Amino acid sequence: MKPIEIAKDIYWVGAIDWNSRDFHGYSIYQGTTYNAFLVMDEKIVLIDTVKKEFADELITNVSQIVDPRKIDYVISNHTEMDHSGGLARVMHRIGEDKPLYCSKMGYKNLRRHFPQKWNYQAVEDGGELSLGKRTLSFMETRMLHWPDSMFTYVQEDKILFSSDAFGQHYAGLERFDDQMGDAIMPHAKKYFANILLLYAPLILKLVHKVQEMGLALDMICPDHGIIWRQDPSKIINAYVEWSTQTPKRKAVVVYDTMWHSTQTMAEAIVDALGQEGVDARPMHLRSCHRSDIMTEVLDAGAVIVGSPTLNNGLFPTVSDFLTYMKGLKPKNKIGAAFGSYGWSGEAVKLINKELEAMNLEMIDPGVKIKYVPDEQGIEACHTLGKKIAQALPQA
Repeated sequence: MKPIEIAKDIYWVGAIDWNSRDFHGYSIYQGTTYNAFLVMDEKIVLIDTVKKEFADELITNVSQIVDPRKIDYVISNHTEMDHSGGLARVMHRIGEDKPLYCSKMGYKNLRRHFPQKWNYQAVEDGGELSLGKRTLSFMETRMLHWPDSMFTYVQEDKILFSSDAFGQHYAGLERFDDQMGDAIMPHAKKYFANILLLYAPLILKLVHKVQEMGLALDMICPDHGIIWRQDPSKIINAYVEWSTQTPKRKAVVVYDTMWHSTQTMAEAIVDALGQEGVDARPMHLRSCHRSDIMTEVLDAGAVIVGSPTLNNGLFPTVSDFLTYMKGLKPKNKIGAAFGSYGWSGEAVKLINKELEAMNLEMIDPGVKIKYVPDEQGIEACHTLGKKIAQALPQA
């Protein structure tokens, strides 16, 4: 895709990755973008690069605006290789003596990725860089979502280059929020739920810091997905809401099944929840990707997990999901377990242990049924669903 002028003398020069479908085990079923930006001033600066495989595309885009050798500075907001992988190709093309600005942790991390003796310039939190007519300022955002992460802000244009914050994994010809409307928000929510949820407390602190600074924002340019120019506050407000993890009257029933017994239990629990006015849905782990399930978990008030017992343990997909969810540390949720078994029946106990380790509020020891649920077993599932509904916040 050709470069796009997003503001006077500031260009998007990144790349669209139409074909990727997985990002660290997170399903990106509509691909992604690697956003990089060129600022033309008395000094020319390239902000971030792209994944290694797309480096030539970035250089081609830059070449349509200016000879790449005329770039004076490069800024690396984040070391992760989907943004720094193209650095070696870019630095070779523009001149390896050109200053490369990064955070202090970025300086440490980039040198481990690239053994070349580049002209690294580690910046202070709050540090500034003059381009002539414009001044860039830098803000450390450690652990959002790597130790090296930082933001770059163009003071005169009120544009924030936000690295991996406020992004989405979405490949499309649209570059701006006003071209997408609300259709982009599910992608932004999924991105938050699967990449940034772990860092929710830090995000709230960062937003508070930005508010205290009185930082005006006319545009937010993340390293993935669309640019927020029509209403940057929309995504900021969404991040605050998601970060507070205020539970809704919603339950996610996550399960897998061998011979449909655990499935029958899941559907009975969902039916009971629905009768009590709870937004509930069964999510079969071999039909729904774990990253899509986590997106639903983000604002759910309850997570109910079901598994058959296999070899005295959990069904593999259930174990996988619990490990994935534990790493993202969801908060303010009720937990419960259920499952069927043939002769040993450890699954419910093991699920309870995992949910307790995540600090979910366990309001019931769980329901386990031998072989096929009978009428009494279905009633036990209904009772569990009603008990969960009673513990959830009222609409």
